[in-house]
Amino acid sequence: MNTSLFELFKIGIGPSSSHTVGPMRAALRFVRELDLSRVERVRVELFGSLALTGVGHATDRAVLLGLLGEAPDTIDPEAIEKKLAEIRATGLLALLGQRVVAFQEPEDLLFRRNQMYPDPGVPTHPNGMRFRALDAMGEVLREDIFYSVGGGFIVSAEEFATATNESGGRVVPYPFSSGATLLETAARHGLTIAELVMANEVALLETSGINRPASDGSGEDRVRGGILALWRVMMDCTARGIATEGILPGGLNVRRRAHRLAARLTGSPVPDPLAAIDWVTLWAMAVNEENAAGGRVVTAPTNGAAGVIPAIGHYLRFVAEADEDALVRYFLTAAAIGILYKENASISGAEVGCQGEVGVACSMAAGGLVAALGGTNEQVEHAAEIGMEHNLGMTCDPIGGLVQIPCIERNGMGAVKAINAARMAMHETEGHKLSLDQVIETMYQTGMDMQSRYKETSLAGLALNIIEC
Repeated sequence: MNTSLFELFKIGIGPSSSHTVGPMRAALRFVRELDLSRVERVRVELFGSLALTGVGHATDRAVLLGLLGEAPDTIDPEAIEKKLAEIRATGLLALLGQRVVAFQEPEDLLFRRNQMYPDPGVPTHPNGMRFRALDAMGEVLREDIFYSVGGGFIVSAEEFATATNESGGRVVPYPFSSGATLLETAARHGLTIAELVMANEVALLETSGINRPASDGSGEDRVRGGILALWRVMMDCTARGIATEGILPGGLNVRRRAHRLAARLTGSPVPDPLAAIDWVTLWAMAVNEENAAGGRVVTAPTNGAAGVIPAIGHYLRFVAEADEDALVRYFLTAAAIGILYKENASISGAEVGCQGEVGVACSMAAGGLVAALGGTNEQVEHAAEIGMEHNLGMTCDPIGGLVQIPCIERNGMGAVKAINAARMAMHETEGHKLSLDQVIETMYQTGMDMQSRYKETSLAGLALNIIEC
């Protein structure tokens, strides 16, 4: 088990973790590893899904910002337009804010829409990027290939070929590689899944320094503080999404709905027994409207699915009236489930369709909700299995390559499904036939069998059949 909760849940900007956050991180990593003294030009090529839906997902903007030295978790969203306008007006780009080079987008940022992979003869991940640094004579000083593998995670071509990743090999007290070993390890040590993950996160904090929030206290206090910091970002994002009206960018003329829905819910004088469902839908959609507008969000586990986890967090606090301890259990347990998908399958819509994004988020939220409400480890696993089982085969077919239709509504549906899955699991007392491991394997196999045009290419499905909205 190599992945940390704080890598699965990352602060970034919209509209996409794999197409915005990942490419920005890749560009930043590339320039940080350059000897800038001889660089006179940089050239970037985008392949596969990044090329086909990159404009709608702001991949071009993300690459430019990364080359400037900006990072997804620290960039000011309000400053983006000014930075991009300056590059485009002057034809100059300051690598890492230091080395000024000529940069003409039509020549230096290329969308290879007819080529799926950087090396046509080597099938790899469909989110491939090639970065080149050139000297004054046009000679290549350095060339790197990166893949954005979902959730903002990136790997170099070398790391991809050797099946390594950014996190590398790490040692934790309670490693797990499957749902079965997670349950067995927790039972053997008398731990809840949340307690097991907390112990692992403390170990990662002490050995890897993944999460170092500006707070004192024990390792558990610091992990808890980091989780609550993520929750505050999610709450702020939800609040902005509810407060903001208008049309989402991108050309589809999609109107924001969260503000109007909130006004109706708070202004209705008639009690509605199903109002809680409307609130959950509202919270999820508010986050994803912010994401679609390029605002600050938390990958959970991706940007395209960023609304599900916070929506169920709000449900816990404001409908179930759960305390802060329950919220922390929710995040720790959801992370365990997300790690299983990340390490055994995929959380990339370009690789396995939206079942790997909203489907995984639903599964994570369902299991986390059970833990927050005091359910057993076995009920957590059951809820997570149900959450994915009924999202199997879901395609990723955004209209216009924008994370808007059907993505925003899909988050609302995923959040409601998570509650249903949690309740079904907690009412069951005699076990279940399918395991979480089986459904994770099935999800991945289904994604591999799915035609590529249904996986974040906007070449089929709703993206092809509904052109005008």
